[in-house]
Amino acid sequence: MIDSWLQFAIAIVVALVIAVVLTSLVTFGVRLAAKKKDWPRGLVRHARRPFRVVVLVIALWIAVTLALPLDLDTDWGELIDHAFTIVLIGATAWLLGGLVAFATDVTLGRYRIDIPDNRVARRIRTQTLIVRRLAIVLIAIIAIAAMLLTFPAVQAFGASILASAGIASIVAGLAAQSVLANVFAGVQLVFSDALRVDDVVVVEGEWGRIGEITLSYVVVDLWDDRRLVLPCTYFTTKPFENWTREGSELLGAVELDVDWRVSPSLMRTHLAWVLGETNLWDGRASVLQVTDAVGGLVRIRILVTAADAPTLFDLRCFVREAMVGWIQSVAPDALPVQRVMMTEQDAAAPAVKHETPEATGLFTGSVEAEERAAHFTQSIPVIAPEDGAPERAQKG
Repeated sequence: MIDSWLQFAIAIVVALVIAVVLTSLVTFGVRLAAKKKDWPRGLVRHARRPFRVVVLVIALWIAVTLALPLDLDTDWGELIDHAFTIVLIGATAWLLGGLVAFATDVTLGRYRIDIPDNRVARRIRTQTLIVRRLAIVLIAIIAIAAMLLTFPAVQAFGASILASAGIASIVAGLAAQSVLANVFAGVQLVFSDALRVDDVVVVEGEWGRIGEITLSYVVVDLWDDRRLVLPCTYFTTKPFENWTREGSELLGAVELDVDWRVSPSLMRTHLAWVLGETNLWDGRASVLQVTDAVGGLVRIRILVTAADAPTLFDLRCFVREAMVGWIQSVAPDALPVQRVMMTEQDAAAPAVKHETPEATGLFTGSVEAEERAAHFTQSIPVIAPEDGAPERAQKG
């Protein structure tokens, strides 16, 4: 009895030593490779711990199986094997998740999004993150299912479920309808390239960037540091603005209401000077037009272009401030004013005689007007008063 337990303890120690030596050799080889390339560092960071656990569990399982005392109850042996099986499944799932994270990190490292032309990089990054989440979720589900199937009672239950898979799938689909809809909507958004991480969007009247896309919701980082969380189905069922769908360049407008005495040509000259003094303008377009001139004001619209949405916002503010300052200092006559006419009533003034205006219009009052009216009344018989007078006279 004592010799059996002594052999068991020695086997355990030997298994631990072998596991430590094996993991140390693998770690040493990866560290040597990391001196020449960068990717082994990521492999060590993600897979070192789960790999050590997997090797340790396998070594201990083999040692326990080979050195298990013969007089130990059979039920205890089955229980130990069952426990090692569950632990090994969990450790393997952990290792696979680490390898998936390492592979996706390598992919993300090759596509940087901190460069001006990053549309392709943002698409790859968004799709890679979704693939990572899907893979990790699938690994976790398979691992949990494998653990549960190691129990005989669960195996019998699983067989009955498989026998009624049609009814179970219908019930599960109805119960998780909204969840599945969001999952499929998230996958559709990512792989249809309709939405990407770091896209500039306008949703629910709010302007911001796409900060995160998951399998159930999308996080929009608003311009004032708020976070707007929307379900994935929102972007597949409702319209939204994507300002960086094909490129980040944008066209913006600045509108000013000024007096009629303004000189658009001088404003246009000053606008060209203002845009030449700033790096915010990308040089693609600059237009100054009079878009309205009714009432007491003239509306000036200035169109400018910039490389992206934040730059365009600053450029519009810069141009607006520069034009307001120029009007105040150089052309004060162009400042918007309201005119009021003030008169004094003279008591001795003769009364004004109001004359009745002539009844002339577009279709009445002249021969030309009557001819114009005839084009609209040709199908309607018109009887003039003088035409019916003789008949009335004869009847009388």
